[in-house]
Amino acid sequence: MAAAQELEAERPSGIVAMALAVCFAAAMCEGLDIQAAGVAASGIKAAFKPEPAALGLFLAAGNFGLLFGAVAGGRIADRIGRKAVLVTAISAFGLCSALTAFASDMPSLIAIRVLTGLGLGGAMPNLIALAADVSPDRSRNSAIALIYIGMPLGGAVASSIIFLAPGAEWRSVFLLGAAAPLVIAPLMAWLLPTGRPAPTPQARSGDPRLGFRAIFADGRLPRTLLLWVAFLLSNLTLHLMLSWLPLLLQGRGLARSDAAFAQIGFNAGGAAAALLAGMALDTRWRKASIAVSVTALPVALFLLANAPAAAAQMFAVAVLLGAAILAASVILYGMAGGLYPPQARGAGIGSAIGVGRLGSLAGPAFAAVLLAAGRSPQQILTSVLPIVVACGLCVALLAWRTPKA
Repeated sequence: MAAAQELEAERPSGIVAMALAVCFAAAMCEGLDIQAAGVAASGIKAAFKPEPAALGLFLAAGNFGLLFGAVAGGRIADRIGRKAVLVTAISAFGLCSALTAFASDMPSLIAIRVLTGLGLGGAMPNLIALAADVSPDRSRNSAIALIYIGMPLGGAVASSIIFLAPGAEWRSVFLLGAAAPLVIAPLMAWLLPTGRPAPTPQARSGDPRLGFRAIFADGRLPRTLLLWVAFLLSNLTLHLMLSWLPLLLQGRGLARSDAAFAQIGFNAGGAAAALLAGMALDTRWRKASIAVSVTALPVALFLLANAPAAAAQMFAVAVLLGAAILAASVILYGMAGGLYPPQARGAGIGSAIGVGRLGSLAGPAFAAVLLAAGRSPQQILTSVLPIVVACGLCVALLAWRTPKA
């Protein structure tokens, strides 16, 4: 109760608005940087002529770092405060992104991307947790959704670079990705509240209701495990599409520019739907919005696999697919934000994001294995259908087992 009262004292509307605005900008930087590797891949391939395994390792390196950064960053922030961890993490991935632009070979590129991922991982759970901490309960899910959609919008910026920058200018992608966080980090240090819910004596005494053990305490074990599975499957689907959607659409007959445009639609449609889903979670339409999201996901994927390969139709289906996937993701973030007490919110969200990173690694690899086995783009998309059905069932079951915060 003391923690909740302390957080209420930190909720003047001006502070909430500034905190959410800065966190939204930081989330956009994360989204841009996460997709920067894929955008720059063709230029890196031309510059260094890496073996396929080395290029694949470069594309996966950020996710390896992000996995460990998310778990550690959330837990550390629960102890010392979200503000300190956020400023450090944002500064770190900005500096590492800048270093990426000056890498001279593939080993250095891979090493720097791992370090960049550590910074990215430390930031994301705390952006979500801080939004949940400072927002009134009646609008918590809307605030979480607002922060979350910064990532796909940043990804849309990265995708648009395909139209504006030739492959030889791949270093400029990382310089752009470095400039914004290095500007935002000082603003965070100045504007953000501490974001550390007290009290701390219980944490030091080993109270199982606080810290990492709290994510399993008080009957949370089944819901935490269900949340982890849902994050795993959701991230597997999302990152498979982020990594392979343009190539799969090209394999179905679309021109490169049309496929890139569909990827932008995927991100933009997803951002709009995620915000609407988050807002709906704070209303009596909560269960209806969840039902629509989990039903639309397999339908959109089926249409993407079987609809005629015309640019307009594929763009519309990509928008619908992005909307369904990202709406399901923001529902998961919203439930994670309300499932745990403030003293363990960073650890709870961070652990879920960390498990989700395993899915983000498995998704692109899953598509690559199927492609190497001679599967067509249509067959690859169809093979993902059981995964998205299972993901939807996990989201629905978790929603029905988790009361509105």
